[in-house]
Amino acid sequence: MARITYQLVRAIVALLIAGLGLLTLAQQAGSLGPWWLELSRYLPYPALLGPALLALLLSCALGWRWVTASGVTLGLVTTLAMGWAWGRPDTGGAPLRFMTYNVKAYKAVLRTGGFEALAREVALHRPDILVTQDNHGISHAQGAVVWSAAQAFGMPHAFAIDQYVVASRYPLRDCALGRLDDRGLAQAYVRCVVDVNGAALDVVSAHFESPRSGLNAARREGLEGAGDWRQNFDDRLAQAQALARDLRVRRSGARPLIVAGDLNAPESSPVIRALLGLGLRDAFSSAGRGYGFSYGHALRPGFSFLRIDHVLVSGEIGVVDAFAGGAQASDHRPVIADLLLRTH
Repeated sequence: MARITYQLVRAIVALLIAGLGLLTLAQQAGSLGPWWLELSRYLPYPALLGPALLALLLSCALGWRWVTASGVTLGLVTTLAMGWAWGRPDTGGAPLRFMTYNVKAYKAVLRTGGFEALAREVALHRPDILVTQDNHGISHAQGAVVWSAAQAFGMPHAFAIDQYVVASRYPLRDCALGRLDDRGLAQAYVRCVVDVNGAALDVVSAHFESPRSGLNAARREGLEGAGDWRQNFDDRLAQAQALARDLRVRRSGARPLIVAGDLNAPESSPVIRALLGLGLRDAFSSAGRGYGFSYGHALRPGFSFLRIDHVLVSGEIGVVDAFAGGAQASDHRPVIADLLLRTH
């Protein structure tokens, strides 16, 4: 009986180590794969951390080699799978604080003090340039506060269209809405040129298709919902690829570029890799510390477990630090990046 129990425990531990190890490494590939691989990138981290801890616990009955293998697997999960970053800050250049924030303004309309809470979060971080998404309902009045693009953030320059706002302490010009396809404003992005002390900077803000409907279909219907999830992912990937193509055509090669927003995908996803292919890098991965989760606290788990809001910068821009802000004012935490604008 003891021999059978030992073999069973060993088989369970081996299965957990192999499964978690292969899944974690596959997630980092960033290439197109089976539908479930992209789905796994959206799992709350306890779904991976729990089995890894179980393997480590069970391995204690198997000897030090199994304990070592389980410990390595746990390390892979807590670093690669969960998106741990230990960046290295850059040096040299003029400081510039950038912030992206999905404000969910249509929900702020329904909460007493909702707009004020958003404004406090922005004021706390004092960005030089702010881009926000989901500004539907932004013109509503709440108490004595009028939520408008020009007044909400206390900045002298602002541009607002559809769900987007770009607000800045520096002058804006050539702001426009760019379409990702012909299906309407929901599939659009905003772009502006920001003049920062004589240096011109291209700023783009985008909000890709939400994974919510696809995730719900997969969760409720299992394999029958896989088709909905695949379509949901394909739409998001098509938006990223269309934006990348558009930026290649429109971008002036002489200007630094920031692409930011609620991109609804983790960095390992092909969605983000499509934009990184432009020569961009993720600010949090470059200089942030920890996980930087920006989404999940408003869902049933009650804690942030995904980093789907991003600040991506071109090589002409240094990164000193990047971090996620507070969770009180919106379903998304803002992402703040301390940048260095290198002028020539």
